[in-house]
Amino acid sequence: MKEINITTKNNDYQKFEVLKTNRNKRYRYRQFLVEGVRSLNEAVNNGWHICSLIYDKSHLSDWAKDMIRKVKTETNYNLAPMLLKELSGKEDTSELMAVIEMRNDSLKDIQLSANPFIVLFDRPSNKGNLGTMIRSCDAMGADLLIITGHAVDLYEPDVVVAAMGSFFNLPVVRVEDNQKLYQYIEGLKSQYPGFTVAGTTAHKENPIYHTDLSGPVLLMMGNETMGLNKAFKEYCDILCTIPMSEHSYASSFNVSCAGAILMYEITRQREAAGT
Repeated sequence: MKEINITTKNNDYQKFEVLKTNRNKRYRYRQFLVEGVRSLNEAVNNGWHICSLIYDKSHLSDWAKDMIRKVKTETNYNLAPMLLKELSGKEDTSELMAVIEMRNDSLKDIQLSANPFIVLFDRPSNKGNLGTMIRSCDAMGADLLIITGHAVDLYEPDVVVAAMGSFFNLPVVRVEDNQKLYQYIEGLKSQYPGFTVAGTTAHKENPIYHTDLSGPVLLMMGNETMGLNKAFKEYCDILCTIPMSEHSYASSFNVSCAGAILMYEITRQREAAGT
């Protein structure tokens, strides 16, 4: 492993900055910047390719030293303290950051369970909501999260932070072509008898707790503002809703809150059914 010292905002440092702030450059390099103990631990534990570690080697904890020692990288970077502080942007500067390689978007490479539980998030537009959805999917045992349409960048630092380590534990695949998505779903319906595509809506449809979702299921969640697009709604086998108090002023839930409620109900039904 090679270690490079950086004391000025040279080309290497500028690359770190664009990985953090520039979506187009991230995809050109196919790399993204990550900080935080939980995220870095999960990235390593789940076999993500760590290209480089970034740190100030004069201020490292035992955890950071052990991480640098055990993680195989091509090149590491020792930054001057003020440069690391500026790159981190946190009030308490991260002692260790990493440049990590993106994974390919490939539905066929995802290993599903015997009773698949898949979540689709259509055109997410809020970084925090996407990160929270990833975290909820991980917590509720989903096999996979699919992101469709023009969406917030999956590899945005705020998304990774909001996912709280679950980002590296849950398969997330972006699908821009709806026809490829439909082909994938039809394949699942052939492979798993009773596979159900359940859409969600704020309008009064089938109450979620009256809908049998204990079998193989794909739960479609809509965009924060527009909801689930018309084509997806028409494709669904059933549309579900979360019943709300008839005295409530609120007409809908925040999408990440709704997702957590719906996923919990699916998990509850599966446990009750022993599936």
